[in-house]
Amino acid sequence: MPEVSVWLRPGEVLLAESDPNLNSDDGAVLRAIVEGTAGHTGVEFFRNLVRCLSQATGVPNAFVAEFAGGRSRVRTLAFWQGDRFVPDAEWDLPGTPCEDVLKGNLCHHPVGVSRKFPKDPGVESYLGVALKDAAGEVLGHLAIFDTRPMPAVPRHLQAFQIFAARAAAELDRLRAEARFRDLFDEAPIAYVHEDLQSRFLRANRAALRILGVRPEEAMGFRGLSLVPDTPDAQRRAKEAFESVGRGTDAAGVVLELRRHDDGKPIWIQWWSNPDPGGAFTRTMFLDITDRVLMERDRAKLSAQNHYFQDEIKSVHNFEEIVGRSPKLLAVLQRVSRVAATDSTVLIEGETGTGKELIARAIHSASARKGKPLIKLNCAALPTNLVESELFGHEKGAFTGALQRRLGRFELADGGTLFLDEIGELPPDVQAKLLRVLQEREFERVGGSQPIAVDVRIIAATNRDLARMAKEKSFREDLYYRLNVFPVHLPPLRERADDVPLLATFFVRKFAARIGKRIDGVGRETLELLSAYPWPGNIRELENVLERAIILADGPTLEIDPEQLGLPAPTRMEATAQSLVAVEREHIAGVLRRTGGVVEGPNGAARILDLHPNTLRSRMKKLGIARTPHEPS
Repeated sequence: MPEVSVWLRPGEVLLAESDPNLNSDDGAVLRAIVEGTAGHTGVEFFRNLVRCLSQATGVPNAFVAEFAGGRSRVRTLAFWQGDRFVPDAEWDLPGTPCEDVLKGNLCHHPVGVSRKFPKDPGVESYLGVALKDAAGEVLGHLAIFDTRPMPAVPRHLQAFQIFAARAAAELDRLRAEARFRDLFDEAPIAYVHEDLQSRFLRANRAALRILGVRPEEAMGFRGLSLVPDTPDAQRRAKEAFESVGRGTDAAGVVLELRRHDDGKPIWIQWWSNPDPGGAFTRTMFLDITDRVLMERDRAKLSAQNHYFQDEIKSVHNFEEIVGRSPKLLAVLQRVSRVAATDSTVLIEGETGTGKELIARAIHSASARKGKPLIKLNCAALPTNLVESELFGHEKGAFTGALQRRLGRFELADGGTLFLDEIGELPPDVQAKLLRVLQEREFERVGGSQPIAVDVRIIAATNRDLARMAKEKSFREDLYYRLNVFPVHLPPLRERADDVPLLATFFVRKFAARIGKRIDGVGRETLELLSAYPWPGNIRELENVLERAIILADGPTLEIDPEQLGLPAPTRMEATAQSLVAVEREHIAGVLRRTGGVVEGPNGAARILDLHPNTLRSRMKKLGIARTPHEPS
């Protein structure tokens, strides 16, 4: 047979009139290849293509190849040799018959390949056709070769041209799929394909990173497992997936989730629409955790600002605690010692003794003074609302819970929480408060996610908590947790020396507020106020003085005994009161001259011609405080 090499332009068909098979069924080759490749894509398509092509043409070697890193090198996508697949190979194009094919031609060498192309020893014949995309760009080639001559057979050439086009389309599809896969995987927006039970079919890197799911866990992972067990979160997720199940889009839904790896809360904005076939959904979402937390911080700061405004209107520091009686000074000394610590403080005292003022003083002198002091009067709220006020609640946690609310613990994070009337706390809330003190975390009403907080507790009560704990009307373990550092406030009747100072302070305060000129308090009024037992303590004194200023007619404030609920004194009682006042002033004046010394040749007892013990007894009876200079 003479040696012939043939190159055909696209659309041309090679005929060999001497071909003995010219009148046979030309469709048999095509049919064999179609049946062998039907239903396959990707690598399996190419493998079946070359195997069937080899078997249909009777040529033992067939391969399909694409360019590899340039236009001068190729690599095989599938390679059939005799009766088996061989590993894919790469080679340089120059000096091979493939070089001509990849210029865009169908190339047929019936014989003499190894003589023309020494790089292919032992190859006698070759037939190859270029693979082109829709734009005419060459992507690779399809070829068969043999160690025997290969005469031109029309059905071979027709099969090559038809299946070269099919192979080019598949190769183009794979490249587009690879580009899409890269775009899908590397997109900054999270994409997930999931079935109607929320099981992942495919998820890109952004989605897995946001959700804390490892790539090997992705297939079959159930997205709904990340929804926390809170009424609001469960409701939102249920409504979103039911919408998709009905065949409607879910656009812009905000969902609360918990990361799979560490359980940290995240929030996503979620768009999902069903596949036209209804078998799965196509979902896109954005991580909006920072935005949600920022909005929550803004709401928290707004709520805290409300409390700060109240604090600005209140007394904050030691300078505003009026008095110099020994018992008050002892309290302030204890306050100074405990303020610098983070210890829990229990303030005990009768109603109206200034427990909240002491709590503010502790907070203002602590390292937490830059954070809020949040207050809750445990006796001022219905029992069923105390827990919600302390710990907050989730939306839908109970009837009327129309939105999530932050509790006092969250508002006080980093600062101080003052729990007034702690003895009125309901038993079930006592247990939850104990948990916060022990573990420094809590859960909102209707929630299941623990929330860590850093809060200092200052509690106050006018009840005997120790007795209540023994009688089991207050949790004993909670009492011991609260009673780390007790501060007892004396009633006003035990610090009578402070009454004139307090009266002067309140008169100035209320006179300025009411707009009246009050120059001072009458002496008899001060004596009356000092002698009164003040069952309502400082709060009662404030009210009496404010009322007296409203009724005052002159620059000196005078208060009748009737204003205190006392009968008017008789002349003898008035005389006795005057004598007592004169005696008190006389003894106090002598003590001032002696510098507070009672005994000794220059002491007050010697000047007054009294025994020192008698003088001390008179001083106690008249309410004259021992001076700092008096020897013990």
